[in-house]
Amino acid sequence: MTKDAYQQTYSAVRQNLIRLSSIRAVALLGQIVALIYFTQISPIGLPATAIAVVLAVYASVTAATWQRSRMQVPITDNEFFTHLLADILFFSLLLYFSGGASNPFISYYLIPISIAAITLSRRYSIFVALTAMVAYSLLLKYYMPIAALAPSHHHGAGDNSLHILGMWANFAISAAIIIYFISRMASALKIQQQEIALQREAQLRDEQLLAVGTLAAGTAHELGTPLNTMKLLVDEMLVDKMPVDNSDLALLNQQIDQCKTTLKQLLTTAEESQSSQLKAQSVTTYFSTVVERWQLMRPTLKANINFKDCVDSYAIFHPTIAQSILNLLNNAADASTHVDVNISWNTDTATIDIRDYGTGFDPAKMDSLGEAFVTDKADGLGLGLFLSQATLTRFGGSVSLQNIAASDSQSGTLTSILLPLEASAE
Repeated sequence: MTKDAYQQTYSAVRQNLIRLSSIRAVALLGQIVALIYFTQISPIGLPATAIAVVLAVYASVTAATWQRSRMQVPITDNEFFTHLLADILFFSLLLYFSGGASNPFISYYLIPISIAAITLSRRYSIFVALTAMVAYSLLLKYYMPIAALAPSHHHGAGDNSLHILGMWANFAISAAIIIYFISRMASALKIQQQEIALQREAQLRDEQLLAVGTLAAGTAHELGTPLNTMKLLVDEMLVDKMPVDNSDLALLNQQIDQCKTTLKQLLTTAEESQSSQLKAQSVTTYFSTVVERWQLMRPTLKANINFKDCVDSYAIFHPTIAQSILNLLNNAADASTHVDVNISWNTDTATIDIRDYGTGFDPAKMDSLGEAFVTDKADGLGLGLFLSQATLTRFGGSVSLQNIAASDSQSGTLTSILLPLEASAE
């Protein structure tokens, strides 16, 4: 069992102990009220002192149990099992002083049996049921008789009435049904919960892999441009065999710095994606930073950036969202040297329209775009769009691609991103 599984088990047992303390408190209150009523208002001959002592000890145990459930020390099934046995013991003492098996509240024994069947293993549940059965059986013979609680018909002074024996038989059948059926249902439910927990862990691993893949795809895009620029410069130097121009060296140095910045940004984004405490930030600042970062990666690109009149608001963005947007912006920049970007938002949704002036997508591949390893680029891997779309969908967003209509003066592609700001905050 993993560490997380242990923590979940201890947490469940702790919650069960808290609920048991609440049940004890309710039962204790009812017993105190009954004691006061049947000794002060309508006396029936109860040994008030003995019952009061048992209730006082039981109240102390209940208070100690409540305090124990608040401690950080793990609570085991063995400890919870002991608490159920203690409940049977205290309840048996109360029944001993109040008519034994003739007390109508004898059926309360079913409560710890039911709790054991739901929360503990079958071995513990059977032991709790047998303990309750033994206590019930002993109370048929050993108890302080209370005339007001005795059955109206007796076979003799030393015999138990058919009514009490019938109650005992009914209790035995009820306990057997609870242990057999409810424990099975509880076991099936626990198995189902464990399967759900395993599926949740697998989903979290998939999301982490998706985040890593998105970061890798974005980094590949960001590093691709400066590396290509440096490759072109070096090739020209080798072909021309002329003295190196200072401007070329300055450009090479700038591209190297850009690579370093990209790698540093990758590390920062990876650390932020692992954090569960993401801070809200200005939507205007966020999108401005993403666009500026993209323009630094594409210094020769003619980009027309348009922020529509929007009232600024705040939202929490997962770090992989920026990488996904950058991937789609880079796809447009790879398609043409001129890109129009229109960004708008309201309090609920942000919209980003990216218009390039390339040749557009192959109509035969339009339906399959966005799937893994499907690309329209000669040297593409088909992962950038797939990971970007998967990431944005994870946060409630969507990506749509369409070729510009033939009636337009120029061809190209329109990429539309819809991102719910509230979904990003979640």
